[in-house]
Amino acid sequence: MKTLLRSDAVQALLGWLLGGYIRLILATVRWTHENVECVEPVLAGEAGAVALFWHGRIPLCLASAPQWWRKRTKAMISPSADGQFIATALEMAGFDGIRISSAKPGDTAKVRQAVAALREAVNHVAGGGALVVTPDGPRGPNEIIAPGALQIAKRSQQPVFLMGIAANPAMQLNTWDKVMFAAPFGRGAVVWEGPLYVPADADEATAASLLTDWSARLSAVTRRAEALVGRAPALKPH
Repeated sequence: MKTLLRSDAVQALLGWLLGGYIRLILATVRWTHENVECVEPVLAGEAGAVALFWHGRIPLCLASAPQWWRKRTKAMISPSADGQFIATALEMAGFDGIRISSAKPGDTAKVRQAVAALREAVNHVAGGGALVVTPDGPRGPNEIIAPGALQIAKRSQQPVFLMGIAANPAMQLNTWDKVMFAAPFGRGAVVWEGPLYVPADADEATAASLLTDWSARLSAVTRRAEALVGRAPALKPH
């Protein structure tokens, strides 16, 4: 069954279905944005940006598309077979993907691929593009930011923005990321926070502190988005 689900034909079908769904949700849900003005200088200017939202909100991610369509925006996506249909769906929505993942020590080929993808991401952001990242994906732990996004922000010296996204009514599955699927014609909210920065001279201790702080902040804006649409949180705040 797993082999069938990861076949090219099935991945293409899943991508088409997800792509159609996320466009439907963008068009039919009544979206409100809180503190969106914080990102306006970047959207109107030449700076790049890194935008973070939790993996479980991928089905709602086009809520922020009207903002990021204003810049050259790409999405960071896992190179796994499971990530292919997400890449297809986002390409349908106008966002090219950069396929990147962590590599196990000793896997030389994957290390080279990861380094090349990281370099592409840094160059894209440093050159004025935006990069959208689900920093707890593709496997978790849920709502814990992995180091990759901070590395891109540090090396590019561009701002980071957090996006808490929620909708109601919505179905939330019992997956590792508590993935949320909104019903059409409901209410949705995006809560923005930023800009945040990683100092160019940040050491490991500073980076670890930022990971903890930003994970809590991203969860907090996600809980705020849930509150705005009248939805009880599935997770307790950090």
